[in-house]
Amino acid sequence: MTLFRRPSPPAAGESSHDSSRSATPTESPSVPDSSSPVLSAPPRPRMSPPGAGPGLPERRPAAAQRPVAPPAEDPEFPTERRSALSGAPAERRPGQPQPGGSPSVIVSSQERRPPSASQAMSFPERRPQAAAPGAGAPPGGQDRRVAPPASFSGQDRRTAATGSRRALDSNAGGAVDRFWPNQPRMLEDTGLTATFVEELVLKALFFAGEMRGMDLASRLQLPTAVVDDIIEGLRRQKYVDIRGGGSSGVGKSTMIYQLTPFVTDVLRQILERNRYNGPAPIPFQEYVAAVKKQTVRGNRITRSKMQDKFGDLIIRDYIYDGIGPAMNSGRAIFFYGPPGNGKTAICQGMVNCFDGDIFIPHAILIDDFVVRVFDSNLHKPVEDDGASYDRRWVRCRRPLVVVGGELTLEMLDLVYSPEVKYYEAPFQMKASNGMLLIDDFGRQKVSPRDLLNRWIVPLESDIDMLTLHTGKKLQVPFDVFAAFSTNLDPSALVDDAFLRRVRYKLEVQRPDEEQFHQIFEVMCRKRGVAYSANAVDYLIDAHYRPHNRPFAACQPRDLLDQVIDMSYYLGQEPRLDPALLDAAVRSYFVRFDGPSEPTAASAS
Repeated sequence: MTLFRRPSPPAAGESSHDSSRSATPTESPSVPDSSSPVLSAPPRPRMSPPGAGPGLPERRPAAAQRPVAPPAEDPEFPTERRSALSGAPAERRPGQPQPGGSPSVIVSSQERRPPSASQAMSFPERRPQAAAPGAGAPPGGQDRRVAPPASFSGQDRRTAATGSRRALDSNAGGAVDRFWPNQPRMLEDTGLTATFVEELVLKALFFAGEMRGMDLASRLQLPTAVVDDIIEGLRRQKYVDIRGGGSSGVGKSTMIYQLTPFVTDVLRQILERNRYNGPAPIPFQEYVAAVKKQTVRGNRITRSKMQDKFGDLIIRDYIYDGIGPAMNSGRAIFFYGPPGNGKTAICQGMVNCFDGDIFIPHAILIDDFVVRVFDSNLHKPVEDDGASYDRRWVRCRRPLVVVGGELTLEMLDLVYSPEVKYYEAPFQMKASNGMLLIDDFGRQKVSPRDLLNRWIVPLESDIDMLTLHTGKKLQVPFDVFAAFSTNLDPSALVDDAFLRRVRYKLEVQRPDEEQFHQIFEVMCRKRGVAYSANAVDYLIDAHYRPHNRPFAACQPRDLLDQVIDMSYYLGQEPRLDPALLDAAVRSYFVRFDGPSEPTAASAS
């Protein structure tokens, strides 16, 4: 007894199967040669000519055409399939074609379930056919595909823009929702087009000469399966080939690929657009969403928590009371005071107070232009714990970006390089979700007023305006804890409009004599030199009080370094010796009041 019904004869006007067509080698039975094994290709479905009726079902081996009849009362098995196996007519649902027409395989979303392993092996792929009017067919002739497995749907299939993870934050002490870029499973999850990824592969092969498949995936920071599909498409276009020949079967990631002569003209056009050769970029909208989820605003920093983050830095209580509320606001702070008293060191300790690590993209994609964001000189990656996430992001500590007198207005915009034809992100963009310190404010080549006007809008609206070389304006989130530091007179640098937007102002004062001793002791411990309070008292009595010389927090470190250098020169162990301290003071405290006129005695 046969298990399948014969298909209905074609209606009037429809052409029947062309019996005169010769069988393809795949369909013709072949007798394998006993001398050499033959690997036959998998059977392919035969396509019907234009205007013909429903296509012939896909041919399967005889073993695959003996499906096991499902239980009669199995609710998980579709009614249509159960009827086809049992030979009984299927129950017609509303909107289904009348009997005699082509059976519809379009079912409602409630009935569409992933097939089990046994069903997938027993039944050929069922493709939707043209349904009668009113049969619930989708508009435009689009087929309705079977829903993906449960592991690819719902909350498990999140993009990097919306991904989050319920993780245990060791600093916060509890479970918190944080941004987590999920590993893409297919090309669509990356937010990039196949053409763009193909260009990245071709450029990587061009600059390297030849690469293995796994090395290409590591260069692009994409899953191996995604890169293998791209390489296979390039091989079909004759742009990429395997060095020395071979097969594209098992072990594609270990094969060595190289470019072919057919890609020369295409590659020239690609390199004329941009020469970016690195990890695949992140779409701009996903980057914006990630910055908002990793915001530096709204922290809950306490005094006890801050004391553990500054290490051996000697800080007065008023410093803690000034910077703590400013960090909780996440807005901006203005440091002023005499030079050499630890304003930069305080900012380095402040960034350690922010909880958790963040994800920074290698690069982002804006209107087909690549903008490189990750900077190994500024971003410090954390130790990899083997967690699964999108490797186009780098898991880093919150950054501290320090710019000083070299800052110009051009450096605060996207920097386009005509040679490589891609952008470098500005300093404030690299400092996103971290801290940006404008050190030595007022000593830049640009005037302080112009520099302040550049910062007024971002400090007020948390949005920075950047410009592409095409002239297009771009809104970028300004999620940065900005700090301005100067040792000049603030009244000559800032105006009321700037002071209103920078809510917190803090003067960093000079240390007193007791703190001077404490700083000396800390520096001796770090340098491995025995600390002597009597030697420090001698230094103060001999070189500070007689000259009314003010203390500075940097002086113990600088004087001790000179003592160590002189000790090594004399061939002795470094120690706080009065003679060495005298020599260090003579070299360190020098005033240049102007050129002195030679006297007659000195001239003679």
